[in-house]
Amino acid sequence: MRLAGKVAIITGAGRGIGQATALKFAKEGAHVAVCDIDEGSALETARRVQALDGEAMAFKVDVTDKLSIQAMVEAVHARYGKIDILVNNAGIVADAQLKRMTDEQFDRVIDINLKGTYNCTKAVVDIMLEQQSGVILNASSIVGLYGNFGQTNYAASKFGVIGMVKTWARELGKRGIRANAVCPGFVHTPIIHTIPDKVIDALEHKVPLGRLGKPEEIANAYAFLASDEASYINGAVLEVSGGLTI
Repeated sequence: MRLAGKVAIITGAGRGIGQATALKFAKEGAHVAVCDIDEGSALETARRVQALDGEAMAFKVDVTDKLSIQAMVEAVHARYGKIDILVNNAGIVADAQLKRMTDEQFDRVIDINLKGTYNCTKAVVDIMLEQQSGVILNASSIVGLYGNFGQTNYAASKFGVIGMVKTWARELGKRGIRANAVCPGFVHTPIIHTIPDKVIDALEHKVPLGRLGKPEEIANAYAFLASDEASYINGAVLEVSGGLTI
């Protein structure tokens, strides 16, 4: 198992890609801290991990609330004595064309997707520095590489987390800490349920593989980057989109 004995914190792990990542990490032998703003969803993911004979702790965490983050980090560290992996997966969308986007829509997406990533990483970095080891993985998006109609706020947040990864790779690499980003394409998760079926059909036709992604396929990328198999990968931005942007 590629992550045997590793301790991983995953935000937004109550559903979708985050849940799939928690399950994948557990199958690879990691102890998983399942974090989500929806406590019921976090508990359900933890139960699914335990059903796989994995070990999981569930936490209600709001990534905009530093106190809830710190309490979670302290609990995980107290139990295991280390934190090996942080997956900054929590994120939202609040789409609108620029002329119609409200300040509230913009600020909410930035606060969760961008500032939340900063908050969680800041909460674990001292532990990783003391260990002289760690892996930080940020959830970006192909929208963070190329932009997208009606997603000024989301694109800004996902461009931003790539900038963070590249900065952290430079700052922390010599201390044994790797930082990388994953850029999914369009994936079958609850976040796309608001998109009309005809738009989904059009997207599928644009993907060379002829379909949208599965959460498990993104989780596989995270598991690889978190493992020692990726020990010389630092500051990378991995697109997992079925070739959508070709």
